[in-house]
Amino acid sequence: MTRPAEQFRIPAPLGRLLGMLPRKPGSHIFVAGLNLTLAPHLPIDTCSMLEGRSLRIEVSDAGLRFDYTWRGNAFRAADHGELAPDLTIRADAWDFHRLIQRGEDPDTLFFSRRLVMEGDTELGLLVKNTLDGIDMEVLRPGRVFANLLATPRSRMQAGR
Repeated sequence: MTRPAEQFRIPAPLGRLLGMLPRKPGSHIFVAGLNLTLAPHLPIDTCSMLEGRSLRIEVSDAGLRFDYTWRGNAFRAADHGELAPDLTIRADAWDFHRLIQRGEDPDTLFFSRRLVMEGDTELGLLVKNTLDGIDMEVLRPGRVFANLLATPRSRMQAGR
């Protein structure tokens, strides 16, 4: 018997296996993705409010945790260890997927306890409102790939 997509969860044995992976390489890959897709669209005032703040994304059913911060003009992988970051955002993989695709409202996920935000409430609202304000069309894979291909070309044309 298969489960409906709305109830999909990473199988527990796979989640335990993924949870054993070293965290730092995953955080580096995660921030590389953020820097390619999200960072170019962040308002300057948001960047200044994120400066030096410790953030964590936890994918509960996958056993994954990504620690990062904003420094200078980019997201950077971090190692918060067992220290509590300024903000932790936790959900299952499917709920993160639905959130990114705007298939589910963050407030609905939050009040149904499928999206958990712990830590600095003001920082949590900043992150939520910033993501709500970004046109998710710019994050679609085809658009990101086209921008990625255009970036080296425009740098070469500018003589950099």
